[in-house]
Amino acid sequence: MPSDAELLILSGPQVEPLLNPTEVLEAVRAAFVLHSERQGRVFPVVREHLDTGGVFGIKSGDVQARGLLGFKAAGFWPTNRDRGSEPHQATIMLFDPATGRPTCLIDGNAVTTARTGAAGALGMRHLARPDSARLCIFGTGVQARVQLTRTLEVLPAIREVRYLTAQGEPDADFEAAFAQSRTIRHVTNASAAVAASNVVITATPGNGPLFAAEAVQPGTHINAVGADTKGKRELPPGLLDKARVVVDDQEQAHRIGESQWYDHLDVTEIGDVLTGRVRFVRAATDITVFDMTGLALQDLTVAGMLESRARDGGHGTRTPWPW
Repeated sequence: MPSDAELLILSGPQVEPLLNPTEVLEAVRAAFVLHSERQGRVFPVVREHLDTGGVFGIKSGDVQARGLLGFKAAGFWPTNRDRGSEPHQATIMLFDPATGRPTCLIDGNAVTTARTGAAGALGMRHLARPDSARLCIFGTGVQARVQLTRTLEVLPAIREVRYLTAQGEPDADFEAAFAQSRTIRHVTNASAAVAASNVVITATPGNGPLFAAEAVQPGTHINAVGADTKGKRELPPGLLDKARVVVDDQEQAHRIGESQWYDHLDVTEIGDVLTGRVRFVRAATDITVFDMTGLALQDLTVAGMLESRARDGGHGTRTPWPW
């Protein structure tokens, strides 16, 4: 039996320098394409509420053609804010599909942020009107920031950003991060902000509808990020009935995404849009929604890229893992 096997460990500080945004975007795009071509499998999601007030989940899958097998254990612990820490926590483990032995353990916090931001960018690039000039975003946390950053990269016509916070107070740090590139201002009337926007991003914990369905104007695109657990939602009742809805995975979105609130909803998977299996042509007056629940394949393709870069560049910590 091999006695010289090693486990590669990538801590948070070791992961972040390896997360090249362009490479992450390509890895996430590959994940959606592999899903569309049925070359990657997504296993059933585990998502459970804990007595501690946290939510714990496992997303797993494999891509046999790429030798990828693994899972991400992740969740949301709101009391971490009281400790001065991030409530979202994630850890990724990759395995050798031939033997079942672990090959790489990765701090998944930055990976989750980056891969979700990349997915949002793909949604904006392929679903939003390219001439969109006004954006409204709910939330100012880590995910809100990466969503806005990636969106401004793919929709350069945006010149005005309105943002809303849970406390109804301005966020000076958030404004400072984007003020040099766009006009940004804090607002408190959610429906009015949505009505005045071409693009809307919802990046909150998903505690309930954020605005009125009637506020969404023809031609608007929405990236809905926060609903990733049964019982969560950010969008108002009735909105998806009058929208063209795109999801990362149809079954998963129906179980834990915005689509869970509808008995039946016609949706299109983003991978089918990227591969051309579905011809998606947006009319100027279409309301479009990207219901983002997060695929295990996104985590696997990005983690596989990280493991390869780390081994080639001598990054990370190697620990003996004999068997």
